[in-house]
Amino acid sequence: MRTVIQKWGNSQGIRIPKAFLDAMGMRENDTVELERRDNSIVITLPKRKEVTLESIFEGYDGGYKPEEYDWGKPVGKEVW
Repeated sequence: MRTVIQKWGNSQGIRIPKAFLDAMGMRENDTVELERRDNSIVITLPKRKEVTLESIFEGYDGGYKPEEYDWGKPVGKEVW
């Protein structure tokens, strides 16, 4: 695949097609590592931290109290 180096603000950049990113499991705003090897640029996606239920609730003290919220009167064909 070929791409063009383009001006991007005060820097230069390349665009990576979405299909290529999808195939590599990469997403917009992912942090990547760049490495120069001889006459090549290697882009590496660091391993993502595994998300578990325990890690999501880490530090949670159980202090949440649900509240009712007034969404207003129905304005369409909602069933209340």
